[in-house]
Amino acid sequence: MGSQSIEIRHLYKIFGPRGRDFVEPVMKGMSKTELNREHGHVLGLKDINITIPGGGITVIMGLSGSGKSTLIRHINRLIDPTAGEVLYGTSDICRMDREKLRQFRQQRTAMVFQKFGLLPHRNVLQNTVYGLEIQGVAKGEREERAQHWIRRVGLDGFAAHYPNQLSGGMQQRVGLARALTNDAEILLMDEAYSALDPLIRVDMQTVLLDLQKELKKTVVFITHDLDEALRLGDRIAILRDGEVIQQGTPADIVLKPADDYIAAFVKEVNRGRVIEVEAVMTAKMNGAAKPGLRIPAGTSVEAALREMSIGKVAAATVVSLEGADIGRVTTDNLIRCLVGEEAAPDEARPDPSAAAALSTIP
Repeated sequence: MGSQSIEIRHLYKIFGPRGRDFVEPVMKGMSKTELNREHGHVLGLKDINITIPGGGITVIMGLSGSGKSTLIRHINRLIDPTAGEVLYGTSDICRMDREKLRQFRQQRTAMVFQKFGLLPHRNVLQNTVYGLEIQGVAKGEREERAQHWIRRVGLDGFAAHYPNQLSGGMQQRVGLARALTNDAEILLMDEAYSALDPLIRVDMQTVLLDLQKELKKTVVFITHDLDEALRLGDRIAILRDGEVIQQGTPADIVLKPADDYIAAFVKEVNRGRVIEVEAVMTAKMNGAAKPGLRIPAGTSVEAALREMSIGKVAAATVVSLEGADIGRVTTDNLIRCLVGEEAAPDEARPDPSAAAALSTIP
């Protein structure tokens, strides 16, 4: 099943009985505070424009009250918009009739919740098959599919256990298995890992990333945690007071914060683990000797520096997944990236002795 992109265009949500009456005033500059104080309505989302590419993980992040959970609920229309479009392929989810919306929710989307959302009177297998049961899939087929995903998320042997017999991390694995068993293209994850302990949370992030390499679902992941966003997201959109402040790749967010608000978010980020070599590489060396060390695209700056330290080299060639040369990196540019300075120009040549200074990198 191929994954299509989702286009969110000029989306507004104003909570209150006369929400539509205030779309135009908000467009013209009425503030969230003014709307609430003078008219008793709440601005949830303002002119949201986001492209969610098919087959990737898009993270929507922001602090409490920023509108991120309101936004994700528009994708399966648990919340109706006040104005705007949510396009899945050529279909506007906001204008689907009841039957088409039911089919879209059952067949195209699955949701993983912060509070797990498991039925306490059902065991792991029975919780996992629930979506297929609603769809009318035969018992044998739905249980076979469920057992497959129970094993894949690391719960082999726990099919007969009940939610109160499982840890929080294990319960969230059940929620993930249930979503995957439905074989939906779109996976909506609303603060899915926020209730988990830090180590379990990292473990669940790894489970999702490993599965995504194979499945290529269209994942929309909501979080208030920047480290989680940077680790999971192919693209990130940051919300504040119902508006998108910045969107782009993790490298875009870290290297080019749109304003002081974003800069404060990323100030303490470990840049070396977030930024990949493509973000700082320079052009290919036309006619010049190519560095012998080859570093795959997608390698973090930190990992590249480690490899160059081991190889005792000051420059390396960046290669695509197909093995083609696409650029070069130097220890000078990588170190500048780590400390937040501009990369050196293409013609700059780093001091070969710089590699020796990297021996302290763990």
